[in-house]
Amino acid sequence: MASKKISTLLSRSFSSGAPCFFSRVRSVAGQSRLICRYNSTSVAVEEPITPPVSVKHTQLLINGQFVDAASGKTFPTLDPRTGEVIAYVAEGDVEDVNRAVSAARKAFDEGPWPRMTAYERSKIILRFADLLEQHTDEIAALETWDNGKPYEQAAKTEIPMTVRIFRYYAGWADKIHGLTVPADGPYHVQTLHEPIGVAGQIIPWNFPMLMFSWKVGPALACGNTVVIKTAEQTPLSAVYAAKLFHEAGLPDGVLNVVSGFGPTAGAALASHMEVDKLAFTGSTDTGKIVLELASKSNLKPVTLELGGKSAFIVCEDADVDQAVELSHSAVFFNQGQCCCAGSRTFVHEHVYNEFVEKARARAMNRSVGDPFKVGIEQGPQVDSDQFEKILRCIRSGVESGAILETGGDRFGSNGYYIQPTVFSNVQDDMSIAKEEIFGPVQSILKFKDLDEVIKRANNSRYGLAAGIFTHNLDTANTLSRALKVGTVWINCYDVFDAAVPFRWIQDEWKW
Repeated sequence: MASKKISTLLSRSFSSGAPCFFSRVRSVAGQSRLICRYNSTSVAVEEPITPPVSVKHTQLLINGQFVDAASGKTFPTLDPRTGEVIAYVAEGDVEDVNRAVSAARKAFDEGPWPRMTAYERSKIILRFADLLEQHTDEIAALETWDNGKPYEQAAKTEIPMTVRIFRYYAGWADKIHGLTVPADGPYHVQTLHEPIGVAGQIIPWNFPMLMFSWKVGPALACGNTVVIKTAEQTPLSAVYAAKLFHEAGLPDGVLNVVSGFGPTAGAALASHMEVDKLAFTGSTDTGKIVLELASKSNLKPVTLELGGKSAFIVCEDADVDQAVELSHSAVFFNQGQCCCAGSRTFVHEHVYNEFVEKARARAMNRSVGDPFKVGIEQGPQVDSDQFEKILRCIRSGVESGAILETGGDRFGSNGYYIQPTVFSNVQDDMSIAKEEIFGPVQSILKFKDLDEVIKRANNSRYGLAAGIFTHNLDTANTLSRALKVGTVWINCYDVFDAAVPFRWIQDEWKW
């Protein structure tokens, strides 16, 4: 299929097996309610499933060779199920970035990649896509082991989508054309599209292989060379994939992979004078630093894809059961670690109470556990920092007066698991309604009419995406035109296609 709905795996309802307890809480209006929450202390401890893969590559990949960091330093990459070390990975630094950029520069200035025919480039990318497809199980297992995402999600959705993206860009390689322009006088004017040179790329930890494909695919198809810095939390899958690229016939120096930390390796790449173009996906605060470093060096053009706080709007005419399921997928997919997560759930007042009750029940029924286990919808958060940040956000929601419908604590006693959490009575000025949580936390807000919800949904410094659930075509058209976001999904969510743009409006930058 050309299009995949990446939340499909979340449409099933499983029993988590986690016992609940009831407690009485008092709302702002003074009415008490019985709330069922997970009893995390009673969750049985199970031995983690042994991943069906071994770690083969932990070094840097520079100029076609696996090499240690110049300093000899390594850092641990951890299993989020337990916090235990998976492997020690080479810690790239300024000198390693210099080596990688030098290799990429030589490959661009002197090597065959930008000089071979576009058709030959496309054949190499297609061979790589075939190899990637053949190694789906191993790469998906590395993603799950390093990141904590469900194996079924990685193997059945994300890696196939990664393959699809590389095949799409392989098809573009020989279809990039220039133009002739009519001009006054005896002149012939033409425009050419040429590779820009060395592309520096910094990818995040939430979708390592998908972000690898979004960055590397178009850059290589156009004839550029690449230095990519992987996220320190998830360095394993990209270097495995890069090795497959060389097996497909990619010349040495065209794709270089440096693992390391943002303030060292990332900053060195962003400020490097020999990098011609920079792409970054990550937090908004870090994106501002990256943009500043790029501008202070050689004014290299920068592509940024940063944070989000997307609105999911459930209208008066909604089928509540369908809206609950779709909104659940919109916010809880990938443990909530998704830049376009529909984490502000606006619900019309006429269906609000019914929606809250059913959203709470759906969250309580979400299966949480070892991501290698069949049927698991939610694994652990990626690391202790993210785990602690999410719990702080949840405490903030409780302290600000939102009603904690379910969840609100860690799940189990090991690893970085968090209970699926739902808040109602959320107000626009609360931190949980304004700041990106990047975790399994749904904030439900009530609205009265379209004019109100448009104003409130747009009152955000983010503008990445939004979702609308309605059966009324006029309502869908009105909202989709009025919302100041780059992507609007109507009666669906998280639908991506290799050919469909994914862009920004407002402070969330992507171009």
